[in-house]
Amino acid sequence: MNNDGESESNVVWHQSSIKKEDREKQHNHKSIMIWFTGLSGSGKSTVANALQHKLFEKNINAYLLDGDNLRYGINKDLSFTAKDRQENMRRTAEIGKLFVDAGVVVLAALISPFEKERLNARRLFKPDEFIEVYIKCSLLECENRDPKGLYKKARKGEIKNFTGIDQPYEEPQNPEIVIDTNELSIDESVEILSSYLFDKVKLHIVGSIK
Repeated sequence: MNNDGESESNVVWHQSSIKKEDREKQHNHKSIMIWFTGLSGSGKSTVANALQHKLFEKNINAYLLDGDNLRYGINKDLSFTAKDRQENMRRTAEIGKLFVDAGVVVLAALISPFEKERLNARRLFKPDEFIEVYIKCSLLECENRDPKGLYKKARKGEIKNFTGIDQPYEEPQNPEIVIDTNELSIDESVEILSSYLFDKVKLHIVGSIK
């Protein structure tokens, strides 16, 4: 029961008179969710942000939902327990779904350690709307990088429920793309991703670009 006394069963989805396809046509490109997953320090946010910049240069309406940034606002009430991580992923996926409906290419970069929850996120979208990108990097290399000093704190016991240390990371079973940042530079990673989006996904709507 909601605070205003209305049961959730009485909530009815209001259908917009403007469809996703209308917005895609106006933007001259398809709208999709690109979900970046990987260990802390693997390069998720760096690669996602670089890809966002590349898309922007090509007049693609794109927006990055960064896991840390989301925890400053909509997910600020969540901890890093398994339960709250699941809720963090659920909220991010729901926000992403709204962006896709708005005709935007949305990129989400968050550890998202659980395969089941990533599959749940995928189920919110049509098959051609969701692209999972596994930013693969060894735990050793992530610890060596440790850009935020989090691994050091986790090893000292100052941070609990840290993925890769005292909480597991489940590697994606069937991601659309695997980017190994042990081997690839940021530029190489972005080139692979942009080629996939424009050559295979056909991000631009046929006939829309003159």
